[in-house]
Amino acid sequence: MSKDLIQKYNIAGPRYTSYPTVPFWDEQGIEYNDWINTAKKSFKESNQTEGISLYIHLPFCESLCTFCGCHKRITKQHGVEEPYIDTVLKEWDLYCSLFDEKPRIKELHLGGGTPTFFSPQNLAQLINGILKKADKTPDFEFSFEAHPNSTTKEHLETLYKIGFRRNSFGVQDYNIKVQQTINRIQPFEKVKEVTELSRELGYTSISHDLVFGLPHQTKESIIDTITKTKELKPDRIAFYSYAHVPWIKGVGQRGYDENDLPSAEEKRVLYETGKSLLHELGYEEIGMDHFALKTDSMYQAMENKSLHRNFMGYTAGKTKLMIGLGMSSISDSWYSFAQNVKTVEEYQEIVNQGKIPIFRGHLLNEEDLIIRQHILNIMCHFETSWENDKMKFPELPECIDRLREMEQDGLVILSEKGLKLPDQARPFVRNVCMAFDLRLIRNKPTTRIFSMTI
Repeated sequence: MSKDLIQKYNIAGPRYTSYPTVPFWDEQGIEYNDWINTAKKSFKESNQTEGISLYIHLPFCESLCTFCGCHKRITKQHGVEEPYIDTVLKEWDLYCSLFDEKPRIKELHLGGGTPTFFSPQNLAQLINGILKKADKTPDFEFSFEAHPNSTTKEHLETLYKIGFRRNSFGVQDYNIKVQQTINRIQPFEKVKEVTELSRELGYTSISHDLVFGLPHQTKESIIDTITKTKELKPDRIAFYSYAHVPWIKGVGQRGYDENDLPSAEEKRVLYETGKSLLHELGYEEIGMDHFALKTDSMYQAMENKSLHRNFMGYTAGKTKLMIGLGMSSISDSWYSFAQNVKTVEEYQEIVNQGKIPIFRGHLLNEEDLIIRQHILNIMCHFETSWENDKMKFPELPECIDRLREMEQDGLVILSEKGLKLPDQARPFVRNVCMAFDLRLIRNKPTTRIFSMTI
């Protein structure tokens, strides 16, 4: 893409793991009973047909990676594990008590933080406790995020025996200067060890997380990182754009100067270089920031148009109800969103009082639901349609008008019935979604709250 287009469209914008995005949820939040009622409604509509998804947030890390944007708690005291697991299981009990039948779990994902901060025994206690009150769908998929340096053979064996077949290892970049700057020393030998061991045990989908746009990162370091990745050939690769938001994430991302970051043009070179190398290795681009081999379920989901995006990122299958357990987790009933409180102490206190610990959320109106579907279509399939009257809304003509300049720039193909993004325009997918984002348009922020789109 040309330098001029990058400069023109490199603006602050959402990543669209939801619509409305979190900053534009209703200020008054969501009534507790509204969340409960929509969760029950969604469960009743979908439990027997597609099942539900669970995201479990395990927030503890032994050290701070300064590039990280997650909600986490830094500690070396592993005595925090059991009380936290006990609280998560109590929260799950509170949800199960709402439903008139056993939940059927289609997807379960352990995120963090660092899930492998927890001992294998405690992770087994957590998952077995969840499964005591639930069944699994025939096509269930269990996955976990892992820090290669803290992942042991026992971790991998224990989770495999319980039913996990997918894992994701955080790599970021193999260049030592980059690693030192972001406080994430990640030897290639350790990544190789856990990747190969996962394969030996029978994991069918192994993912590596790589990040472009990090401080001191260069084209040469991207080439070196992907050359090393070539040796391990993971099934999936998340090739993320680093989101520099120190005004939100505070001390960690203030550990280096913005002058240490690649410029917008340099960052595009990093992305295009990485993307080209990944294509040469046989990876197909999936949605935004993701790549997969054709043998992986993520690629197959893109091909059959079942790819979905939610607060867990891209998933190979959709469930209407996603329950988030743990501090700061976000739940999605399709009709509403609800986020848990953000500190461990408050989370444990509220759950131990017998209450689901949400502190904010959003009840979607009819317009929200239509816009949400359009943005999902664009983020997952790079196209959307308004041929069906159910996908039309009063301000659709204005949204189309906002896309005319992008059409002239070759970033979108418009027709009377819908739109498509040409392959070369995929890096601008967030910009296309912003044309539909009525809540952002009506309430344009006066301060910067999002990372740059390019």
